[in-house]
Parts: sequence; structure tokens; C-alpha cells
Amino acid sequence: MIVFAGLCTLDIVQLVTAYPAADEKVTALAQTVAAGGPATNAAVTAAYLGEPATLLTAVGRHPLAAGIRADLAARGVDLIDLAATDEGAPPVSSIVVSAGHRAVVSTNGAARAPAVPDLGFLRGARAVQVDGHYPALARAVLTEARRLGIPTLLDAGSWKAVTPDLLPLLDVVVCSADFHPPGVTDVPAFLAAHGVRWIAISRGPEPILRWTGTDLVAQPVPQATVVDTLGAGDVLHGALTVAVAHRWPLTDTTFAEALDEAAAPATRSCTSFGTRAWMS
Repeated sequence: MIVFAGLCTLDIVQLVTAYPAADEKVTALAQTVAAGGPATNAAVTAAYLGEPATLLTAVGRHPLAAGIRADLAARGVDLIDLAATDEGAPPVSSIVVSAGHRAVVSTNGAARAPAVPDLGFLRGARAVQVDGHYPALARAVLTEARRLGIPTLLDAGSWKAVTPDLLPLLDVVVCSADFHPPGVTDVPAFLAAHGVRWIAISRGPEPILRWTGTDLVAQPVPQATVVDTLGAGDVLHGALTVAVAHRWPLTDTTFAEALDEAAAPATRSCTSFGTRAWMS
């Protein structure tokens, strides 16, 4: 079992030939509706890759939550809903995709602060990943996983106020090119100074930069014709968590292998519209 803790949204994704101008209406070429969010898409990826996946998040009992629950159940993800009695609407992301690019409007779950559950079930976990969207939950999950000797990973898509609290609890951090700690120019050295050993920087179609402990090595990723990059980073993190769980404890060689293994489905996910079609 791999445990993912973080954001779950309802993603409504529209494919268009061009973004609408102000006050313009356009007809979508295609539409997809699915559960989304970094931890959620990562959990779906892990389940698709054959690893039992448990998602700790806040969904609630609003009618829109039924779609989220149905999608996660269909994808084989075990949901632990920390807002099961909340009647408010779940976070909704409205996403417009055009020519391989996307525009996103989302409430990102900031209005909710789910209570931390009993984490005894973590004893059966092979790895845990957090996305930092629910700070108290992320701290608690990483703290308990570290106590139990379970490898810990962070999807570092962007810097968050809670990030400094999480870094000492992390074994693996893969950050995007948009991850910018305030006042920091050398991100890998910054992360290493906070105790993180396994570090990489993902850069879309450009090679991943892998930290060896002393310097960065460029690691090429597969190339493909891009249709939609939505969720590709989440797929990378979900697949990487599976790969790390299978190789723990890591060496420089096995970390490189894990990154290669994760990059393949992430690239494949960019060749179709939405976050699920690549799994067909």
C-alpha cells in the first residue's frame, strides 16, 4: 500500500481550438470530468500501475462529491474522507485546454482544514507522498511515516508556507521549475541543507535534473507529441512513489532508475486529452 495525502478537486476540463476572448462563448471539442488534484492524480496513477493506493483528503457529502467518489472507486483508489460530514461543495477546478496549453481556475481546498485521523494504518504502507495542500495533515503523515521508517516524498510543485516544516521529514523531493524558496538561487543545495537526500527538478520535456549529493546530472525524458499536459506532473509523482517503494532504500543508481520509470507514464499522459485517457 502507498498512501497519498493532499488535495482532491472535481476537475471539469474543456478542450477548445483557442481560448475565448472576453465576453466570447466557444463550443468545446471535448469535455472530461474527473477527480483531480496533485495527491489524487498521483494516487490514481499508483493504482493504475498495480500498487494499492490510499488517499487521505477532504471530499464531503455535497452532491458534487458523488462524482469524485465514483471516479476514485472506478480507479481502484481507497478513499479516506476527512470531511465526510461536510455538506459544502468540494473544490472545483475549471480547466480550458488549447494547443497543449491550459488555463486553470480553482479554489484549491484552502477553505478546509481537515482533522488528522488515527494514522495507525500507516504501518502497512510502503511509501507516503504529500502535496502540502493540507498543512496539518501533511506534517502528521510525514512525522508518523518517518517514525515508522517509511520513505517519504513531496510533490513540490510550488513553494508553500508549510514547506519549511516538511523538509526535515522528507526523503525524496521532486520539484518543478516553478518551485522557488524565497531568496534561494540554488534549490538542490537548499533542500540538501534541510536534510533531503534524493532531489530532482522536473522541467517538462527538458531533461530532469537529478541531484547526486554533490552536483546535478541531466537525465533525458521520453519525447512525444503533446496534446495536453494537465496532470502530467502528478502522474510523474505518483509513478515515482511506486518506483521508490519498489527500490527502497535508494542508491544513486536506483534513484536514476526510479526517475526513468516515472518519466515514461508522465510523458504518455501528455499524448491524450484529460487526465485519464492515457490509462485506456
